[in-house]
Amino acid sequence: MPHFPFGRFNLPRERTLVMGILNVTPDSFSDGGQFAALDFAISHAEQMIRDGVDIIDVGGESTRPGAPAVPLEEELRRVLPVLFALRDCGRAISVDTYKPELMREAVLAGVDMINDVNAFRAPGAIEAVRDSDCALCLMHMLDKPATMQDKPAYADVVREVTAFLRERIDVLTSAGIDRRRLWIDPGFGFGKTVEHNYALLKAGRQMVAELGVPLLAGLSRKSMIGAVTGKPVEQRLAGSLGGALAAVAHGAGIVRVHDVAETVDALKVWYAAQ
Repeated sequence: MPHFPFGRFNLPRERTLVMGILNVTPDSFSDGGQFAALDFAISHAEQMIRDGVDIIDVGGESTRPGAPAVPLEEELRRVLPVLFALRDCGRAISVDTYKPELMREAVLAGVDMINDVNAFRAPGAIEAVRDSDCALCLMHMLDKPATMQDKPAYADVVREVTAFLRERIDVLTSAGIDRRRLWIDPGFGFGKTVEHNYALLKAGRQMVAELGVPLLAGLSRKSMIGAVTGKPVEQRLAGSLGGALAAVAHGAGIVRVHDVAETVDALKVWYAAQ
């Protein structure tokens, strides 16, 4: 198949796609609420489009380690105006949420992916997306954001994360969802040590081969970058670009990033050298 079916779009398979992060939260770990106001959010999305983004991922609740939950009404208030403003921007739109109510509203708004850190385990989540045509990203997370980094432990992190994702794929396909709509995300930083994260990064192609669905890698500016480089979050651009290229080398179909222009350029050089 030459393309990924992705909601209203058919996205190319011959290169890794760039997903730009648009946080409309006051407490994101990285951009700190800089784009929370609608005008600033739209302006940033327009800049990402000029920079060559393929997908814009809109999130209204921080899932950084220790983050508190956001009430549904507040998340809807943050996210829906941005979705309606961007839905005809010419790029695929993703929504980062685990709440079925927001999933339903996002589907009605015409989004192209639901990106769920909870892998559609919430009651009603599968029903909210089953009859749509949007892509669905299933992420592995140990426990929940408030406690996920409290001494995460695995006997074999690659085997256990792969088994979890296989089980979720089976649940969704058994519910009648076309397997071609599904993506997997190992959940870098979501209940993993630095060693766990790099083991999963190196196992990308193995996971894709075993599960038969494409992989989304989100490691931009995360602590796994800082642990290797020794840099604080605002100085992790170079490390994040290295991480994105490593993800491409290990089979990622999408890289989810903060720094779109730099990532797009890095990937252009990467592919020119292949």
